[in-house]
Amino acid sequence: MSHIVVIGAGQAGASLVARLRKDGFAGDITLIGAEPHLPYQRPPLSKAYLLGEMELERLFLRPESFYSENDISLRLDQRVTGIDPKAKTVTVGDEIIAYDELALTTGSDPRHLPFAIGGDLEGVHVVRDLAHIDQMEPRVKDGARALIVGGGYIGLEAAAVCAKRGVKVTLVEMAERILQRVAAPETSDYFRALHSAYGADIREGVGLDRLVGEDGTVTGAILTDGTALEVDFVVVGVGIAPSTRLAEIAGLELDNGIKTDAHGRTSDPSIWAAGDCASFPHAGGRIRLESVPNAIDQAEIVAQNMLGAARDYVATPWFWSDQYDVKLQIAGLNTGYDRVVTRKGEGATVSFWYYKGDQLIAVDAMNDPRAYMVGKRLIDSGKTADPAVVADAQADLKPLLKA
Repeated sequence: MSHIVVIGAGQAGASLVARLRKDGFAGDITLIGAEPHLPYQRPPLSKAYLLGEMELERLFLRPESFYSENDISLRLDQRVTGIDPKAKTVTVGDEIIAYDELALTTGSDPRHLPFAIGGDLEGVHVVRDLAHIDQMEPRVKDGARALIVGGGYIGLEAAAVCAKRGVKVTLVEMAERILQRVAAPETSDYFRALHSAYGADIREGVGLDRLVGEDGTVTGAILTDGTALEVDFVVVGVGIAPSTRLAEIAGLELDNGIKTDAHGRTSDPSIWAAGDCASFPHAGGRIRLESVPNAIDQAEIVAQNMLGAARDYVATPWFWSDQYDVKLQIAGLNTGYDRVVTRKGEGATVSFWYYKGDQLIAVDAMNDPRAYMVGKRLIDSGKTADPAVVADAQADLKPLLKA
């Protein structure tokens, strides 16, 4: 009887093993996770969980009984230190585990500040794992002073939660504007105004020069423009990198993550990859997506292909972000856009539609689920939308789906 080993007990790993059993795999399954917790959802960590609005148990993707009832060997708080593709084994501590097929769902790692500028000081936090949030939570209190480094979605979400808990927030973004790498100026303007309305101090075109501390704990920051700030804690939101350490040990090909084919197979025919760590063919090139939907969908396709389905993974990218009382929903990828059409709704409802030539390629919708839904369906089906109709707030969008 064959044995499938999955390394990485996050969203992708949990989805993959569940799909294996759902599709009738009767062999042995081992899911190995470095954290001591059951597989859990990450998006609420820096939002509802940090705000105290979600209990730990609600984070778990499935109860512990699911794994035992489905005969899935769940090995938590265990770190894989080696992979031998020739022998088809993985090393966990002093134990050697043999596999017939191996899946890497190792996710991604947060980027840290260099120690040379104070990144090792107490009170400097990243936002990725449950342990990170638990370490930071006691500092997030009314009257505290926080520096957020990075104006991407991670930094902005952390800033929103801190501000809602009464923290005095200063956010610095080295680029000319927040969200510059991932969104149009219109979206940046929207969220800059939103954060400013809640009292957050957003500083663009300025970065962190160094942190200063006393007795090993951060107490201040010097910005690149010479400004000195007093801070009680720092949140670092400067991006994540695919976790490829084990893939490198195994000698797998890398290309912005673990390189896979359209089926999710790596350069080793017995090793697969899915989720944040994996790059795959897309639209004539290669792409790596950092999102929950991708982790689930790609992992399920990989599970099916491990059982012989031979299905290509065709990504339909979508993302979301919650900040204050605003839900941002994003459909598609805006790479290469040359025009943005604004559709205003009631109150603060608005959506920005990205075009490349005449083709609709992405939509950012703020508190506008209807615009998001229509935009996503159009993009997924390869259709476009008349910009004049989109810009007319009184026009019904649904007929666009029938065009």
